[in-house]
Amino acid sequence: MERKLITTSDSSHTIYLPEMEEYYHSTNGAIQESRHVFIRKGYHFIDEAIDNVNILEVGFGTGLNALLTLLESEKTGRRVNYVAVEPYPLEKDLYQKLNYGELLNYEKAGSYLQQMHETKWNFPYYIGEDFILNKLSYKLEDTDLKPSVFHLVYYDAFAPGKQEEMWNKDLFKKCYEALQEGGVLVTYSSKGQVRRDLAEAGFTVSRIEGAAGKREMLRAIK
Repeated sequence: MERKLITTSDSSHTIYLPEMEEYYHSTNGAIQESRHVFIRKGYHFIDEAIDNVNILEVGFGTGLNALLTLLESEKTGRRVNYVAVEPYPLEKDLYQKLNYGELLNYEKAGSYLQQMHETKWNFPYYIGEDFILNKLSYKLEDTDLKPSVFHLVYYDAFAPGKQEEMWNKDLFKKCYEALQEGGVLVTYSSKGQVRRDLAEAGFTVSRIEGAAGKREMLRAIK
């Protein structure tokens, strides 16, 4: 499938899929969207007393969510175990062009991003001192997740209208079971059916302020 590098409104890159007419991130700003949805409303929402945070990301994509989480973990002094499920990794000629390292005003950001993409799949690696990344090259439905492990899920699949099979009660139930009690799932989507399916999977679901260009997003708690 063809993938094109696109510059969004905050100057950060995203990927466009012409065949699906879909973007990896918001065209209103890739970095601003990831920071708002996953860092502010997810990472900073869970209990600050948790020193060792276990995070599951559905859709590794450009690695932006993982990179921002790593940088936040260094600021907050938290150790992070980060598992990312992604069956369709980016090609080298694309991820090498991503400009997040240049824009984030953090000396090691570019190097960290390259390491994240270059590490082997299906094996945990340290990126920095306290961030362990394990990229799994499977579809979520085929991934073996142990129960009650994760504190936080970043649900970042393509939009429900473009990838409907990723937005259903069975997959949400799988995430629910993989979360610890009180664990949190965040997603940029605010679609009514997504909210209802999350609730049917067992979550307590709230609509909260969305990223720029989007009025609402969802946060779900086990």
